[in-house]
Amino acid sequence: MTETLIRNAQVLLTMDDDARELHGADVLIRNGVVVEIGQGLRTEGEVVLATGCVVTPGLVNTHHHLFQTLTRAVPGGQDALLFGWLKTLYPIWEHFGPEEMHISSLTGLAELALSGCTLTSDLLYLFPNGSRLDDTIDAAREIGMRFHPTRGSMSIGESAGGLPPDSVVEAEAAILDDCIRVIDAHHDATEGAMVRVGVAPCSPFSVSRELMRDSAVLARDKGVMMHTHLAENDEDIAYSEEMFGCRPGQYAEDLGWTGDDVWHAHCVKLDGAEIDLFAKSRTGVAHCPCSNCRLGSGIAPVRAMRDAGVKVGLGVDGSASNDAGNLVAEARQAMLLQRVAFGADKMSAREALWIATRGGAEVLGRHDCGQIAPGKRADIAIWDVSGVESAGSWDPAALLLAGPTQVRDLFVEGRQVVRDGQIATIDLPRVIEVQNRLAVALAT
Repeated sequence: MTETLIRNAQVLLTMDDDARELHGADVLIRNGVVVEIGQGLRTEGEVVLATGCVVTPGLVNTHHHLFQTLTRAVPGGQDALLFGWLKTLYPIWEHFGPEEMHISSLTGLAELALSGCTLTSDLLYLFPNGSRLDDTIDAAREIGMRFHPTRGSMSIGESAGGLPPDSVVEAEAAILDDCIRVIDAHHDATEGAMVRVGVAPCSPFSVSRELMRDSAVLARDKGVMMHTHLAENDEDIAYSEEMFGCRPGQYAEDLGWTGDDVWHAHCVKLDGAEIDLFAKSRTGVAHCPCSNCRLGSGIAPVRAMRDAGVKVGLGVDGSASNDAGNLVAEARQAMLLQRVAFGADKMSAREALWIATRGGAEVLGRHDCGQIAPGKRADIAIWDVSGVESAGSWDPAALLLAGPTQVRDLFVEGRQVVRDGQIATIDLPRVIEVQNRLAVALAT
């Protein structure tokens, strides 16, 4: 039996069903699960003092492309819209191999962990030079993150009217076969699972209607979730209307891509009817505010989605379109964008943090995560609010208004992944050294 006691949190934001905020609270963790919350709790195990700290559930990242951490700030893509940006990056990504996938994933996962993230999804949609989804799964196991990788795909290259070059697309039969392989090898449907696998054809402009439909059938047969990009910008809408004769929401519904087991990334350009469709069908959305700003895609109607009852979580998106993977900074950006678009009273710091924790867990179907409550998984972030970032704050619980952007401590399944602001599970300086060497090699 392993046991840890987090003692005397200045504020504990539980994100439980009653949205309790507790002062001077202790959290007792046993075998990866929260077993008790209170004051004056005792343990024979390790004690972690949280005096002067805000304690929250670990943040949940619902959309990422971890492989892209090797291609940050690439010249030629820094000032491009989505389609032009992709055409700049595709020829670089085709030179990746297993080492690039593994090291870039370790780097991206470490960055997420330092920003308070305990559970992340990932969409890997190209597999050059022997790369496999397993390369990213191995990285998540190494660092100790809870992981929801999705086996992405692209099957329609430029010669067939798609956006990606033919060199990075795959045959559809091979895609479906490999989806089955990785699900059978790695997917764990049990409560507390550290790895769950999803199916994720990349986008309407890179796969066929048949692959979208077949992927949905396969996913539901296997009992796994489904993920893709949708309605990201005006180019995306125009492509859908020209090629399919309908808006993206209708396209998704026609092919079986709505439901409680589906979540779509971005959804910047959803209209009112599409928002209602997603609300009624319980389809989730991964909101990626920094990437949407970086690519000039627009401001997603998160306020309207939330008011309609759409499940919304946050995503940092790929580090080639965000250039950072800081999830607490993403939550602040989400709050600020809804305010600048719709008014200062349209999203509070607490609501944005709820979206970043409980909201993301609901999008990923992880009702065992995203909150600090007895019986839930011990995925917990400890934020030191005694520093300069919070000095003078009247409300330490308003973490996104005046708080640190890096955690002091992070627990995943009760295991300490970040200790005193440093990654505790891998040799991060060595990983960064290899990461930079690989980036230089790709650039030459």
